[in-house]
Amino acid sequence: LPKELLKASELALNVNGQLQELESRGTGAIGMLAWRLLLRTPEFPEGRSLVLIANDVTHQAGSFGVAEDHFFKKATEYARQRGLPRVYIACNSGARVGLVEEIMPKLRVHWNDAADPSKGFQYLYLTEADYKSLPSGAVIGKLVPGVGYALDAVVGQGLSSIQGGIGVENLQGSGSIAGETSRAYQDIFTLSYVTGRSVGIGAYLNRLGQRVIQSVDGPLVLTGYGALNKLLGKSVYFSQDQLGGPQIMVPNGITHQLVQNDQEGAEAILKWLSFVPRDTWSLPQSISSTDPLDRSVEFRPTKQPYDPRHMLAGTTTGNGKWLSGFFDRGSFVEYMAGWGRSVVVGRARLGGIPMGVIAVETRNVERRIPADPGNPESREIVEPQAGQVWFPDSAYKTATAIRDFNVGENLPLMIFANWRGFSGGTRDMYGEVLKFGAQIVDALVDYKQPVFIYIPPEGELRGGSWVVVDPAINPDVMEMYADQDSRGGILEPAGIVEVKFRSKQRVEMMHRLDDKLQQLDAQMKTSPAPEQLQQEIHRREEMLQPLYTQVACEFADLHDRAGRMKAVGAVRESLQWSQSRGYFYWRLKRRLLEDRMVKDLQAADDRLSRADARQLLSVASDVPDADAVERLQKTSMNQQIRQVHAQAVRRKFCQAYEDLEAAGEVTGLRRSLLRCLLPRTGAAPGVRDDVGEAKVVQREVRGAYPGLLGKEVPHKK
Repeated sequence: LPKELLKASELALNVNGQLQELESRGTGAIGMLAWRLLLRTPEFPEGRSLVLIANDVTHQAGSFGVAEDHFFKKATEYARQRGLPRVYIACNSGARVGLVEEIMPKLRVHWNDAADPSKGFQYLYLTEADYKSLPSGAVIGKLVPGVGYALDAVVGQGLSSIQGGIGVENLQGSGSIAGETSRAYQDIFTLSYVTGRSVGIGAYLNRLGQRVIQSVDGPLVLTGYGALNKLLGKSVYFSQDQLGGPQIMVPNGITHQLVQNDQEGAEAILKWLSFVPRDTWSLPQSISSTDPLDRSVEFRPTKQPYDPRHMLAGTTTGNGKWLSGFFDRGSFVEYMAGWGRSVVVGRARLGGIPMGVIAVETRNVERRIPADPGNPESREIVEPQAGQVWFPDSAYKTATAIRDFNVGENLPLMIFANWRGFSGGTRDMYGEVLKFGAQIVDALVDYKQPVFIYIPPEGELRGGSWVVVDPAINPDVMEMYADQDSRGGILEPAGIVEVKFRSKQRVEMMHRLDDKLQQLDAQMKTSPAPEQLQQEIHRREEMLQPLYTQVACEFADLHDRAGRMKAVGAVRESLQWSQSRGYFYWRLKRRLLEDRMVKDLQAADDRLSRADARQLLSVASDVPDADAVERLQKTSMNQQIRQVHAQAVRRKFCQAYEDLEAAGEVTGLRRSLLRCLLPRTGAAPGVRDDVGEAKVVQREVRGAYPGLLGKEVPHKK
């Protein structure tokens, strides 16, 4: 165990306005602090760096003034420039407000009737003496002869009470840090821990950083409850928790994780960081797993509703027997559990490799919308939500989780796809389920790491829910798999039978297969009383109809099975659930190794496509994943990368030569020297010529070739 688990260097602005690391503590004179931390964790025993920013609630209630905004922005930029995770500890009172205190004792009122103030006043003013005693620009006013200076605006320039900002200048600073935080989410890992009340811009900063851990004592509010009561003209709200406490922020998805105290908060931060890479350019750190890779997945999903968390993490039966789940034991952590409850999202490890995970709740759940104390007519609404269906909130939750996994965390993604479709009722269509379903596609289009979609045993993926996770959305990173006992199709068998295998067709099948009906059909041809036989045939058809409906459904179900999905190329492979853990570990390991090599090759030649780069790898695609991993780990791509880079450089020089020649800048001695320096050579070994080198076009030259010391070409373009 390292002796020094944590090393902190405080960040402070130097005389040039740039952040520098200091060994001293508490040097700041403003309500904002920042540190660069070096943490030694099981994932990074040699240490990992991050930037920690925190409000100082002891300085003007932790409010945001101009200095605090500037420092917060600089600290966030510091993290972005270095690609480091940025953690924000929030406890504040929002943008700082104030008045110019030096003017208050000098303020005068020009009443409409000095003897009767109830008639109101015309304006506020300063006497000439008081006006002249203030610094230039402190107020804006006009001289009223015999009265003084009527005030048009109070600026406060040159007065000490406005230091740090008191009004719109603080809002301007709030806008700058809001934009910087939004950019930081796109560039690096951002995480906020709300340890206490966070107001206005403080609340927005947490949301703009997206990932939020909230303490039960840390409400997120835009306006305090007292101000709202004044606006409503009566006492409606009695605490900040009614506006932004956990009972509000957990069900609406703002809060990803709820903790009871700061110790749990610190543990939650460290646990989340364990899934996060060293910097924004790296992959998450793998660790040795004590859970065997080749073990079976013992918990098996059933046709009956079950808790999908058991499929992911394992569970203990009533008699005390442990049933293992898909991921490493003890590694699964659920986030956003209180929001969009028909979908389960979290982070886990597979053979020690961090992954994002999305699964489907198969049980019915309820969504509760609280009554608003500000509206006496409002009532709590309880909306039932069926399992295996995407609703507006769970579709939005899915898209949000995919973006979080992709941006800053660089996590491979595992989606256990078990959806029957989207809820398309009036209320849900009004609730923008179509918009949030489209956002799932948007998030997958941008995904950079491997994505595996797996239809679990007894699961099904149908209609629009298949469309939004189909690998064709982003074929470079997405692969789909189906369990041997899963189903996939447009409609469920009962639905498609009513459209494509109707009652008339089922009756025709009865007459073709049922011996009794065949006998009756034969008798009909010779019978003198066909009406009686017709009634008997009808009774037989009615008796057989339920049975042949089952036959038709079974026939339709045969079209939805994994064998057909694989045969038509809709899925890559059909898998056996008990062995799926080992299969996906080796597949993921291979994809990560190949992707790293492909990125190295593309860095050497920015015109190299992903498909062409993959062709340069030394392992064929049909090699089993475990064998491919062994070969890739033994393969050095250094020589290949150098060759690709050299070819790219030659191509760029050749293109530059063509451009200069087209511009008429290559003549005489220049032409000869450039032709010596840029010979037309073929592609480097192992590199396709059509990928690597732009051909030098031979141009027609009139007259004698000038040679090294010859004359210029007669014409010049």
